[in-house]
Amino acid sequence: MLKLGVNIDHVATLREARYRGQLRGEPDPVAAALACERAGCHGITAHLREDRRHVQDRDVRELRKRIRTRLNLEMANTPAIVRFALDLKPDIVCIVPERRQEVTTEGGVDVRAGLKSITATRRRMNEAGIQVSLFIAPESAQVEAAAQSGAQFIELHTGAYAEHFRSARGRKRELRRLASAARLANGLGLRVNAGHGLTCENVEPMLACVPHLVELNIGHHIISRAVFMGIERAVGEMLEAMRRA
Repeated sequence: MLKLGVNIDHVATLREARYRGQLRGEPDPVAAALACERAGCHGITAHLREDRRHVQDRDVRELRKRIRTRLNLEMANTPAIVRFALDLKPDIVCIVPERRQEVTTEGGVDVRAGLKSITATRRRMNEAGIQVSLFIAPESAQVEAAAQSGAQFIELHTGAYAEHFRSARGRKRELRRLASAARLANGLGLRVNAGHGLTCENVEPMLACVPHLVELNIGHHIISRAVFMGIERAVGEMLEAMRRA
């Protein structure tokens, strides 16, 4: 069964817009995560950025204690964050690129360029009982490097697909790229997740074309819909869209 992981970063973004630097504030990302679980999601994703612009250390520590599904910690491959993750012991870490000036994660991690360091981090995580995913562009060279690193998962960056969704030609091109990457990854023994820019509208065509997907990680769309309908209904809406595909 295809699984849904909900990214709660933008609940924290809303809180930090008003209560940055304070120990208490609303909305609470942990409460949001628990509501997502009640609605039937299969995991919670949180990105602890180096600049702590939204999710804070205390948020992920509380998530680790309180959620009943899997905790997926998105993280840069930097010494301080690696140490934090080894102490936290989430179920899985997803290594992503980070740039201070970006609004959100803009591209996939360059596994080829950072293979030695990523492999070393993967080894440390696995030794601590933590699975490793790599957030990558749907490119064969990156998929092959991910397999070489020993990672258990890749997460295919679906941002280009989402960006070109309104163009028939662009949509078809990006779906081919995603499908090709997913097939290659599966053949190399990697489990395949996907995420970035996915919505109830564009998720169904993607699922009809891209094989071997294990989990979708979706955040902004669900949190945006939650403003109007509540977070439990927004999660349910996405689960229904996934079931229809």
